Amino acid sequence: MSNASSSSGLPVGRGLLYLVFAGVAWGTAGGAAALVFDASDLGPLALSFWRCVGGLVLLLAARALRRPVRRRAEPLARRLLRILGNGVGLAVFQSAYFAAVASTGLAVATVVTLGAGPVLIAVGARLTLGERIGGAGLTAVGGALAGLAVLVLGNGGGAVRPAGVLLALLSAAGYAGITLLTRRLGRDGAAADPSTTTAWAFAIASVLLLPLAGAEGLVPHTVEPVRVAVLLLYVAAVPTALAYALYFAGAAVVRSATVSVIMLLEPVSAALLAVAVLGERLSAATVAGTLLLLVAVVGLAGAEARLAARARAAVVTP
Repeated sequence: MSNASSSSGLPVGRGLLYLVFAGVAWGTAGGAAALVFDASDLGPLALSFWRCVGGLVLLLAARALRRPVRRRAEPLARRLLRILGNGVGLAVFQSAYFAAVASTGLAVATVVTLGAGPVLIAVGARLTLGERIGGAGLTAVGGALAGLAVLVLGNGGGAVRPAGVLLALLSAAGYAGITLLTRRLGRDGAAADPSTTTAWAFAIASVLLLPLAGAEGLVPHTVEPVRVAVLLLYVAAVPTALAYALYFAGAAVVRSATVSVIMLLEPVSAALLAVAVLGERLSAATVAGTLLLLVAVVGLAGAEARLAARARAAVVTP
Protein backbone atom coordinates (compact mmCIF):
# COMPACT_ATOMS: atom_id res chain seq x y z
CA MET A 1 0.00 0.00 0.00
CA SER A 2 1.25 3.47 -0.85
CA ASN A 3 1.69 6.21 1.71
CA ALA A 4 0.16 9.65 1.38
CA SER A 5 3.65 11.09 1.25
CA SER A 6 7.22 9.92 1.49
CA SER A 7 9.86 10.80 4.05
CA SER A 8 10.74 13.70 1.74
CA GLY A 9 7.20 15.09 2.20
CA LEU A 10 6.13 14.74 -1.45
CA PRO A 11 2.36 14.08 -1.72
CA VAL A 12 1.27 11.09 -3.79
CA GLY A 13 -0.86 13.31 -6.05
CA ARG A 14 2.13 15.45 -6.97
CA GLY A 15 4.21 12.32 -7.49
CA LEU A 16 1.62 11.11 -10.01
CA LEU A 17 1.83 14.43 -11.89
CA TYR A 18 5.63 14.19 -11.93
CA LEU A 19 5.43 10.70 -13.43
CA VAL A 20 2.90 11.76 -16.09
CA PHE A 21 5.17 14.62 -17.19
CA ALA A 22 8.19 12.30 -17.26
CA GLY A 23 6.36 9.74 -19.39
CA VAL A 24 5.18 12.34 -21.91
CA ALA A 25 8.61 13.99 -22.04
CA TRP A 26 10.34 10.68 -22.62
CA GLY A 27 8.06 10.12 -25.60
CA THR A 28 9.33 13.31 -27.24
CA ALA A 29 12.92 12.05 -27.04
CA GLY A 30 12.21 9.52 -29.77
CA GLY A 31 10.96 12.19 -32.17
CA ALA A 32 13.95 14.40 -31.42
CA ALA A 33 16.25 11.42 -31.95
CA ALA A 34 14.63 10.70 -35.32
CA LEU A 35 15.31 14.29 -36.37
CA VAL A 36 18.93 14.01 -35.21
CA PHE A 37 19.42 10.78 -37.16
CA ASP A 38 17.85 12.41 -40.21
CA ALA A 39 20.17 15.43 -40.04
CA SER A 40 23.44 13.71 -39.07
CA ASP A 41 25.27 10.40 -38.91
CA LEU A 42 25.11 10.19 -35.09
CA GLY A 43 24.28 6.66 -33.92
CA PRO A 44 21.89 5.59 -31.15
CA LEU A 45 24.55 4.69 -28.60
CA ALA A 46 26.39 7.97 -29.17
CA LEU A 47 23.11 9.87 -28.81
CA SER A 48 22.40 8.01 -25.57
CA PHE A 49 25.88 8.94 -24.31
CA TRP A 50 25.44 12.64 -25.14
CA ARG A 51 21.98 12.54 -23.59
CA CYS A 52 23.44 11.36 -20.29
CA VAL A 53 26.41 13.76 -20.41
CA GLY A 54 24.21 16.73 -21.32
CA GLY A 55 21.69 15.87 -18.62
CA LEU A 56 24.50 15.61 -16.07
CA VAL A 57 25.93 19.03 -16.99
CA LEU A 58 22.51 20.70 -16.79
CA LEU A 59 21.69 19.10 -13.45
CA LEU A 60 25.02 20.13 -11.95
CA ALA A 61 24.46 23.70 -13.17
CA ALA A 62 20.97 23.76 -11.64
CA ARG A 63 22.29 22.43 -8.34
CA ALA A 64 24.97 25.13 -8.25
CA LEU A 65 22.32 27.86 -8.59
CA ARG A 66 19.81 26.62 -6.04
CA ARG A 67 19.90 26.87 -2.27
CA PRO A 68 21.09 23.62 -0.70
CA VAL A 69 18.43 21.57 1.10
CA ARG A 70 19.26 19.97 4.43
CA ARG A 71 18.47 16.25 4.49
CA ARG A 72 19.06 13.51 6.96
CA ALA A 73 22.32 11.75 6.16
CA GLU A 74 21.97 8.55 4.16
CA PRO A 75 24.13 5.56 5.17
CA LEU A 76 27.08 5.02 2.83
CA ALA A 77 26.10 1.48 1.83
CA ARG A 78 22.55 2.61 1.03
CA ARG A 79 23.84 5.56 -0.97
CA LEU A 80 26.22 3.39 -3.00
CA LEU A 81 23.41 0.94 -3.71
CA ARG A 82 21.20 3.77 -4.93
CA ILE A 83 23.66 5.48 -7.27
CA LEU A 84 25.30 2.32 -8.64
CA GLY A 85 21.99 0.53 -9.09
CA ASN A 86 20.38 3.44 -10.92
CA GLY A 87 23.46 4.12 -13.05
CA VAL A 88 23.89 0.52 -14.17
CA GLY A 89 20.15 0.11 -14.68
CA LEU A 90 19.98 3.24 -16.82
CA ALA A 91 22.90 2.11 -19.00
CA VAL A 92 21.43 -1.38 -19.45
CA PHE A 93 17.94 -0.06 -20.14
CA GLN A 94 19.04 2.37 -22.87
CA SER A 95 21.82 0.39 -24.55
CA ALA A 96 19.99 -2.96 -24.58
CA TYR A 97 16.88 -1.32 -26.02
CA PHE A 98 18.81 0.32 -28.88
CA ALA A 99 20.58 -2.98 -29.55
CA ALA A 100 17.24 -4.78 -29.63
CA VAL A 101 15.91 -2.27 -32.15
CA ALA A 102 18.92 -2.90 -34.37
CA SER A 103 18.52 -6.68 -34.05
CA THR A 104 14.79 -7.32 -34.32
CA GLY A 105 13.24 -4.00 -35.40
CA LEU A 106 11.52 -1.13 -33.62
CA ALA A 107 8.05 -2.68 -33.27
CA VAL A 108 9.12 -5.97 -31.71
CA ALA A 109 11.78 -4.39 -29.48
CA THR A 110 9.32 -1.77 -28.21
CA VAL A 111 6.45 -4.13 -27.46
CA VAL A 112 8.74 -6.63 -25.69
CA THR A 113 10.57 -3.98 -23.65
CA LEU A 114 7.58 -1.88 -22.60
CA GLY A 115 5.24 -4.85 -22.42
CA ALA A 116 7.55 -6.96 -20.26
CA GLY A 117 8.43 -4.00 -18.00
CA PRO A 118 5.11 -3.85 -16.10
CA VAL A 119 5.03 -7.63 -15.73
CA LEU A 120 8.58 -7.76 -14.33
CA ILE A 121 7.85 -4.84 -12.02
CA ALA A 122 4.57 -6.32 -10.76
CA VAL A 123 6.22 -9.67 -10.04
CA GLY A 124 9.26 -8.03 -8.50
CA ALA A 125 7.15 -5.72 -6.33
CA ARG A 126 5.12 -8.66 -5.08
CA LEU A 127 8.23 -10.70 -4.25
CA THR A 128 10.46 -7.96 -2.82
CA LEU A 129 8.10 -5.22 -1.62
CA GLY A 130 4.97 -7.14 -0.72
CA GLU A 131 2.79 -4.91 -2.89
CA ARG A 132 -0.61 -6.28 -3.92
CA ILE A 133 -2.01 -5.14 -7.24
CA GLY A 134 -5.59 -6.22 -6.64
CA GLY A 135 -8.28 -7.03 -9.18
CA ALA A 136 -8.63 -3.47 -10.49
CA GLY A 137 -4.88 -3.16 -10.82
CA LEU A 138 -4.58 -6.43 -12.72
CA THR A 139 -7.34 -5.34 -15.09
CA ALA A 140 -5.65 -1.98 -15.70
CA VAL A 141 -2.24 -3.56 -16.30
CA GLY A 142 -3.82 -6.03 -18.70
CA GLY A 143 -5.56 -3.21 -20.54
CA ALA A 144 -2.33 -1.26 -20.75
CA LEU A 145 -0.45 -4.22 -22.21
CA ALA A 146 -3.24 -4.84 -24.70
CA GLY A 147 -3.24 -1.19 -25.72
CA LEU A 148 0.53 -1.17 -26.15
CA ALA A 149 0.39 -4.32 -28.27
CA VAL A 150 -2.29 -2.78 -30.51
CA LEU A 151 -0.41 0.51 -30.71
CA VAL A 152 2.88 -1.09 -31.77
CA LEU A 153 2.01 -4.34 -33.55
CA GLY A 154 -1.00 -2.87 -35.31
CA ASN A 155 1.30 -0.58 -37.26
CA GLY A 156 3.56 -3.28 -38.65
CA GLY A 157 6.13 -5.43 -36.86
CA GLY A 158 9.70 -6.38 -37.60
CA ALA A 159 11.19 -9.81 -37.96
CA VAL A 160 11.19 -11.59 -34.61
CA ARG A 161 14.75 -12.68 -33.84
CA PRO A 162 15.47 -14.51 -30.57
CA ALA A 163 18.61 -12.48 -29.87
CA GLY A 164 16.69 -9.24 -30.26
CA VAL A 165 13.90 -10.47 -28.00
CA LEU A 166 16.45 -11.39 -25.32
CA LEU A 167 18.02 -7.93 -25.59
CA ALA A 168 14.58 -6.33 -25.22
CA LEU A 169 13.91 -8.44 -22.12
CA LEU A 170 17.28 -7.32 -20.75
CA SER A 171 16.24 -3.72 -21.36
CA ALA A 172 12.94 -4.30 -19.56
CA ALA A 173 14.84 -5.84 -16.65
CA GLY A 174 17.04 -2.74 -16.42
CA TYR A 175 14.00 -0.48 -16.28
CA ALA A 176 12.27 -2.74 -13.75
CA GLY A 177 15.37 -2.76 -11.58
CA ILE A 178 15.51 1.04 -11.48
CA THR A 179 11.82 1.31 -10.57
CA LEU A 180 11.93 -1.33 -7.83
CA LEU A 181 15.14 0.02 -6.31
CA THR A 182 13.79 3.58 -6.26
CA ARG A 183 10.56 2.43 -4.64
CA ARG A 184 12.27 0.28 -2.00
CA LEU A 185 14.72 2.99 -0.97
CA GLY A 186 11.92 5.58 -0.93
CA ARG A 187 9.85 3.61 1.57
CA ASP A 188 11.96 4.15 4.66
CA GLY A 189 15.12 5.73 5.95
CA ALA A 190 16.75 8.95 4.76
CA ALA A 191 15.27 10.32 1.54
CA ALA A 192 17.79 11.15 -1.17
CA ASP A 193 17.65 14.31 -3.25
CA PRO A 194 16.13 13.28 -6.63
CA SER A 195 18.50 15.56 -8.53
CA THR A 196 21.49 13.99 -6.77
CA THR A 197 20.26 10.50 -7.59
CA THR A 198 19.71 11.49 -11.22
CA ALA A 199 23.09 13.19 -11.55
CA TRP A 200 24.92 10.13 -10.24
CA ALA A 201 22.90 7.84 -12.52
CA PHE A 202 23.84 9.97 -15.54
CA ALA A 203 27.51 10.03 -14.52
CA ILE A 204 27.75 6.26 -14.11
CA ALA A 205 25.76 5.58 -17.29
CA SER A 206 27.99 8.00 -19.24
CA VAL A 207 31.13 6.17 -18.13
CA LEU A 208 29.62 2.81 -19.04
CA LEU A 209 28.40 4.03 -22.44
CA LEU A 210 31.58 5.90 -23.41
CA PRO A 211 33.46 2.92 -24.95
CA LEU A 212 30.41 1.85 -26.98
CA ALA A 213 29.69 5.39 -28.13
CA GLY A 214 33.34 5.91 -29.02
CA ALA A 215 33.32 2.82 -31.22
CA GLU A 216 30.16 4.07 -32.93
CA GLY A 217 31.42 7.64 -33.41
CA LEU A 218 31.04 10.41 -30.84
CA VAL A 219 31.13 13.47 -33.13
CA PRO A 220 28.24 13.83 -35.60
CA HIS A 221 28.90 14.86 -39.19
CA THR A 222 26.16 17.16 -40.49
CA VAL A 223 25.44 20.06 -42.82
CA GLU A 224 22.99 21.45 -40.22
CA PRO A 225 25.10 21.84 -37.07
CA VAL A 226 22.79 24.41 -35.43
CA ARG A 227 19.73 22.20 -35.85
CA VAL A 228 21.53 19.17 -34.48
CA ALA A 229 22.90 21.18 -31.53
CA VAL A 230 19.43 22.50 -30.62
CA LEU A 231 17.95 19.01 -30.80
CA LEU A 232 20.72 17.56 -28.63
CA LEU A 233 20.22 20.36 -26.09
CA TYR A 234 16.48 19.65 -25.98
CA VAL A 235 17.07 15.91 -25.51
CA ALA A 236 19.51 16.62 -22.67
CA ALA A 237 17.29 19.21 -20.96
CA VAL A 238 13.63 18.16 -21.12
CA PRO A 239 13.31 14.36 -21.56
CA THR A 240 16.54 13.75 -19.65
CA ALA A 241 17.59 16.16 -16.87
CA LEU A 242 14.08 17.35 -15.98
CA ALA A 243 12.12 14.18 -16.74
CA TYR A 244 14.45 11.81 -14.89
CA ALA A 245 14.58 14.06 -11.82
CA LEU A 246 10.78 14.11 -11.71
CA TYR A 247 10.64 10.37 -12.35
CA PHE A 248 12.90 9.51 -9.42
CA ALA A 249 10.91 11.85 -7.15
CA GLY A 250 7.55 10.40 -8.19
CA ALA A 251 8.64 6.74 -8.24
CA ALA A 252 9.69 6.99 -4.60
CA VAL A 253 6.10 7.65 -3.41
CA VAL A 254 3.91 5.82 -5.96
CA ARG A 255 3.33 2.06 -6.13
CA SER A 256 5.67 0.29 -8.55
CA ALA A 257 2.90 -1.23 -10.69
CA THR A 258 1.29 2.20 -11.05
CA VAL A 259 4.63 3.73 -12.06
CA SER A 260 5.12 1.11 -14.75
CA VAL A 261 1.73 1.77 -16.35
CA ILE A 262 1.98 5.56 -16.18
CA MET A 263 5.31 5.34 -17.99
CA LEU A 264 3.44 3.74 -20.90
CA LEU A 265 2.45 7.32 -21.75
CA GLU A 266 5.83 7.43 -23.48
CA PRO A 267 4.70 5.58 -26.64
CA VAL A 268 1.44 7.55 -26.66
CA SER A 269 3.23 10.91 -26.72
CA ALA A 270 5.70 9.53 -29.26
CA ALA A 271 2.83 8.56 -31.58
CA LEU A 272 1.23 12.00 -31.30
CA LEU A 273 4.57 13.70 -31.96
CA ALA A 274 5.11 11.51 -35.01
CA VAL A 275 1.87 12.86 -36.48
CA ALA A 276 2.34 16.51 -35.50
CA VAL A 277 6.06 16.86 -36.31
CA LEU A 278 7.18 13.96 -38.48
CA GLY A 279 4.09 13.89 -40.70
CA GLU A 280 3.13 10.28 -40.00
CA ARG A 281 -0.53 9.25 -40.26
CA LEU A 282 -2.55 7.82 -37.36
CA SER A 283 -4.01 4.43 -38.14
CA ALA A 284 -7.05 2.87 -36.49
CA ALA A 285 -4.67 0.66 -34.47
CA THR A 286 -2.80 3.73 -33.19
CA VAL A 287 -6.00 5.42 -32.06
CA ALA A 288 -7.35 2.25 -30.40
CA GLY A 289 -4.06 1.51 -28.64
CA THR A 290 -3.71 5.10 -27.44
CA LEU A 291 -7.23 5.09 -25.97
CA LEU A 292 -6.63 1.78 -24.19
CA LEU A 293 -3.39 3.08 -22.68
CA LEU A 294 -4.98 6.31 -21.50
CA VAL A 295 -7.90 4.46 -19.88
CA ALA A 296 -5.44 2.16 -18.10
CA VAL A 297 -3.37 5.11 -16.86
CA VAL A 298 -6.47 6.88 -15.53
CA GLY A 299 -7.61 3.65 -13.83
CA LEU A 300 -4.26 3.10 -12.11
CA ALA A 301 -4.00 6.74 -11.05
CA GLY A 302 -7.50 6.55 -9.55
CA ALA A 303 -6.64 3.36 -7.68
CA GLU A 304 -3.47 4.99 -6.33
CA ALA A 305 -5.43 8.03 -5.14
CA ARG A 306 -7.97 5.81 -3.37
CA LEU A 307 -5.21 3.86 -1.62
CA ALA A 308 -3.59 7.11 -0.50
CA ALA A 309 -6.95 8.35 0.85
CA ARG A 310 -7.43 5.12 2.81
CA ALA A 311 -3.91 5.43 4.24
CA ARG A 312 -4.66 8.98 5.42
CA ALA A 313 -7.97 7.87 6.91
CA ALA A 314 -6.26 5.00 8.74
CA VAL A 315 -3.78 7.45 10.27
CA VAL A 316 -6.47 9.92 11.36
CA THR A 317 -8.95 7.32 12.67
CA PRO A 318 -8.10 6.25 16.21
